[in-house]
Amino acid sequence: MSYLETTKDVYRDAALTPDVGLCCTTNPIWQFPGLEIPSIMKEMNYGCGSTVHPSDLTNNPKILYVGVGGGMELLQFAYFSREKENVIGVDVVEEMLDASRKNFQEAEKLNSWFKAEYVELKKGDALHLPVEDGCIDVAAQNCLFNIFKKDDLKRALEEMYRVLKPHGRLVMSDPICEQKMNDTLRNDERLRALCLSGSIPMKEYIKMLTDVGFGTIEIRAKHPYRVLDTNHYETEENIFIESIEVCAIKDPMPKDGPCVFTGKSAIYFGSEEYFDDKKGHVLMNNQPLSICDKTAMAIASLGQKDIYISESTFHYNGGGCC
Repeated sequence: MSYLETTKDVYRDAALTPDVGLCCTTNPIWQFPGLEIPSIMKEMNYGCGSTVHPSDLTNNPKILYVGVGGGMELLQFAYFSREKENVIGVDVVEEMLDASRKNFQEAEKLNSWFKAEYVELKKGDALHLPVEDGCIDVAAQNCLFNIFKKDDLKRALEEMYRVLKPHGRLVMSDPICEQKMNDTLRNDERLRALCLSGSIPMKEYIKMLTDVGFGTIEIRAKHPYRVLDTNHYETEENIFIESIEVCAIKDPMPKDGPCVFTGKSAIYFGSEEYFDDKKGHVLMNNQPLSICDKTAMAIASLGQKDIYISESTFHYNGGGCC
């Protein structure tokens, strides 16, 4: 049995019998005015963060969500995109699709604005999305791509890139791990299916995105997630896993490389009204400007003693230099 078959079995069981402890989100569930989330959807919230950001969801976007879970994030997306089949949910597990259909019936009872027809559920997998090229404004996945091994992850990201419109957004939440994992953990198919042993370092995660062609990357949040400890797992040291929320934008790739925002800011505090690096970045006196890592490195290389550049906060919410 391949690791992908093991994953299907795990989530088939989770669809038939909701498993509250399967995943544990590290941030509160979004509660929007007039939105009531059925309790069964909360029980089946198999993710490690959130991919629903109102700033991404203006102008009634066409949305794709891969790995439907109990349908909670599909319902949240439909809140912003209230047209027939304007939100597409794709899952390889038929039982999970059936569970979501039932959950949407409950959501209709609780929400006068919601119609199940707003969401189109499709059988398919992340490696062969049943969606045409360039038709999606916002694509999302929550704690799914972490399951894939490197070649399959590359394929899944290429598929997301393919279906997005120019400047479309891929919003993701996944576990990451900066420590080295031993082969026993890496090859444990159930641990991979549980979004643990597939965790990779953040820089590698970002490089996978930029190698596919995404020109802008935003790190929006980073949280503690899990510990694989020496008492319960086959490891000689405790392994700390975090979760990150990332937005990859299908912008053209800049000639000097991608713009990666990790929450750095620059503040000019010199004697002039502003500082201009002559490359499109103007720092007003004593006003912070969010900058990408590339710009931070370029400004730091100038040796200006009247410019402060912060460390990465791993929290970016727009207003940047590019």
